[in-house]
Amino acid sequence: MKQAQHIMALIVAAGRGERAGGSVPKQYARLAGKSVLAHAIDSLTAHPAIAGVQVVIGAGQDALYRDAIGDRRLPPPVIGGATRRESVIAGLGACEGDIVLIHDAARPFLPTSVVDRLLQAFDESDGAVPVLPVADTLARADGSLGDVVPRAGLVRVQTPQAFRRDAILAAHAAWPAESEATDDAQVARAAGIAVATVAGDMMLEKLTHPGDFAAAEARAAPTLISRSGMGFDVHAFADGDRLWLGGIEITHSRGLAGHSDADVALHALVDALLGTIGDGDIGSHFPPSDPQWRGAASSRFLTHARDLVLAKGGVIDHADITIICEAPKVGPHRPAIRARIAELLDLPESRVSIKATTTEKLGFTGRSEGIAAQAIATVRLPDTI
Repeated sequence: MKQAQHIMALIVAAGRGERAGGSVPKQYARLAGKSVLAHAIDSLTAHPAIAGVQVVIGAGQDALYRDAIGDRRLPPPVIGGATRRESVIAGLGACEGDIVLIHDAARPFLPTSVVDRLLQAFDESDGAVPVLPVADTLARADGSLGDVVPRAGLVRVQTPQAFRRDAILAAHAAWPAESEATDDAQVARAAGIAVATVAGDMMLEKLTHPGDFAAAEARAAPTLISRSGMGFDVHAFADGDRLWLGGIEITHSRGLAGHSDADVALHALVDALLGTIGDGDIGSHFPPSDPQWRGAASSRFLTHARDLVLAKGGVIDHADITIICEAPKVGPHRPAIRARIAELLDLPESRVSIKATTTEKLGFTGRSEGIAAQAIATVRLPDTI
């Protein structure tokens, strides 16, 4: 651009994403360690010319949004409308600035070079969109294959789409209320705004169907490296008639001594997860000297460690815990422990292993003085961590 401009980004994340499947709308699904929406946010905030990011979400999605963005500092989200165009209008009303980049949350990977090309186009135009050439043969189809459609001059249009804010807002205001546009560029052209095209990028492919997520994971995979962390913990037996082990309460002739609920298995796993990101140990995050953790559920410690890994863009691949004791017998409780840890880590049970052993009557566990546990966690993290 020839002169400095105030540039904002608007992410439209109000859809339900039903075609993608899954238990949550696709913009809130996890991809390569963080939500699809978080990827889009991080891609935009990483560009030095973008002053801020405004997100538009659907009604009732506040909790999903908070979980998706973590500790990222953004303006409060705007609640969108029943259509994409209504959501864009709501978002534009909350944005300030000269130029706005309107982006689909379902396009998580945005190279900074695409933003560079869009902004350079404003030297000659009031709008710009990234496009890709059409490589496949195009044909009409109605149950059977029909005539080929010439692809010369055709392109695939991507986002973000960049416009002067006042111009695109006026264009949306002039658009017929009874019609729905395919994208903002269509609205802009109808209002007489010249829209330039710049080279898009295959990384900007939109996530629509379940298979798209597998392809996106594969695209992100080269940026992640595998790390393992180990944890070990011990707790002595104490008076009581029950104890916590692996996130479940077990009836036993004795309890376990500890400042929190003394869940030795979860404590070992917490240390293993913290080890993968080099972030101290459980005592540095939850000091025994702090009275607020007296009797605390160790599940809180585990979800904290999980969230620290996820906040760094990590993917938790596997957790392996070995419980060492003479009693209680772990076998009858193994399925419940496995299910509970899988739930806490938001993993399928197939990626959680629970084993148990004794020390053949040797040592403090062999003398039934307490329980020990060791854990190994395997995660993938960005190679910049």
